[in-house]
Amino acid sequence: MIEETFVADDPKSAYEEAVKKYGTSIKLHAAKQVEYDDGRLRCEVSISIPKALYIKESLLREETIPELEEESEETKLFAELQALKEVLAQMKEQMHQNEEVSISEKVKNLFMKKGIASEWLESTLKTLMGNSILTDEKLLVSYILEEIDEALQIMPESLEASKIIMLVGPTGVGKTTTIAKLAARYAYMMDRPYKVAFLNLDNYKIGAFDQLGHYADIMQIEHITIDTLASFNTALDELKAYDIILVDTAGMSPYDTQKFIRTIEYVQSDLAKKIEVNLVLAATVKYEDMDDIYKNFSFLNLHSVIISKFDETKYLGSLLNFMLLYQTPMSYFSIGQEVPDDLLPASKEYLLQRFIGDLDKEMERIHS
Repeated sequence: MIEETFVADDPKSAYEEAVKKYGTSIKLHAAKQVEYDDGRLRCEVSISIPKALYIKESLLREETIPELEEESEETKLFAELQALKEVLAQMKEQMHQNEEVSISEKVKNLFMKKGIASEWLESTLKTLMGNSILTDEKLLVSYILEEIDEALQIMPESLEASKIIMLVGPTGVGKTTTIAKLAARYAYMMDRPYKVAFLNLDNYKIGAFDQLGHYADIMQIEHITIDTLASFNTALDELKAYDIILVDTAGMSPYDTQKFIRTIEYVQSDLAKKIEVNLVLAATVKYEDMDDIYKNFSFLNLHSVIISKFDETKYLGSLLNFMLLYQTPMSYFSIGQEVPDDLLPASKEYLLQRFIGDLDKEMERIHS
């Protein structure tokens, strides 16, 4: 069989052109509407033609092949009606598919503009092919938000056993303030007061000891500064009766090899209690920097991520995208400067409400 395409203003006319040239011994292959450069919509009808008939009518144009038997007018009309019916059905299906693509692309672009990666959105939308959700913008937005909610991971707060909690992260994300908030929460705001102590490994930042010591004095919490691996092990032995030991580390660039090596030494120490390493990540950091930070700290076997500086940004798409792609559980949100009030156990609802509020405004702007 040979394929040939006929073009006309409507599917009936295009099909009639094919019948006029080849008769009714043809088979409809495909039909679609196409917008040409002049802005007009035209219908393209593709037909399958027996090879011998194609050679006779399109190549030889001579009577080298016997004439086909003349078909009755009734047979021709019936064939034309059937073909037209097939053309219209295919056009209807294509219009439905175009509508799905148009709405899904619009919703996809909306989420991409808010910081969600194209790869994650495409893999989510791929599961909906042929589903009526793709033709309803609001339903599709709701579906994607539900998928985001499902993908996010939370590390529940657990204080049943004594533990060592170490906070790591780049400079300026608020590790020391976050440690103070955790200490106040554990010592004064839980169902019972936990015995808490501070270990300070940050000997690089001027005033780091004084800052943590100030919080320790206010809360009457044991505070020890550490400068060697030996003193670290000694301090942990002295504090073995404590419920929670909070370890503050030096803020470091992802490329600061010396500080990384020193941190690894503390984490890999042969200790009776396992150290839970928590990466403190600011909500204000752009995605590319979050990516670098995570990749460089992840070899510390991160237990969870603590998100700081929620109060310093309204745009959480980059943070949400980071959590979706790396699927590292979140443990706490730092939402302000007040100690201890502005610390919350991580919550999908809190994060999504902040994101949806921003998303709703964007949708209103698009439809206005």
